[in-house]
Amino acid sequence: MAGKDVLSPERLEDALAVLPDWRYREGGLVTVYKLPTAAAALELIAAVGRLAEEQNHHPDLDWRYNRVFLRYTSHDAGGEVTARDVGAAEAVREAAAALQAVAEPERHPASS
Repeated sequence: MAGKDVLSPERLEDALAVLPDWRYREGGLVTVYKLPTAAAALELIAAVGRLAEEQNHHPDLDWRYNRVFLRYTSHDAGGEVTARDVGAAEAVREAAAALQAVAEPERHPASS
């Protein structure tokens, strides 16, 4: 299955260079998106859900009022980052931008 190969440190660094909203922490890609309202946060959650179903790749997700906390990792690749995680993060980034979300990856608990 494509996407199961764990990214090398170099490929991960290249991926993060085009994913400014995301950070690598503890074997996963993490971010937090802040939206104008709780309702807008729910719109992002719905968009993430649609993407997850389309891609058959589901993130860990936590909702706190107007913030959405996300973490992608590939459990079938030993809990590390694969190309599938990067593709999912890119798609979520586009959905977040469409909703005028502000990325706050440093707020993710795994970023501490």
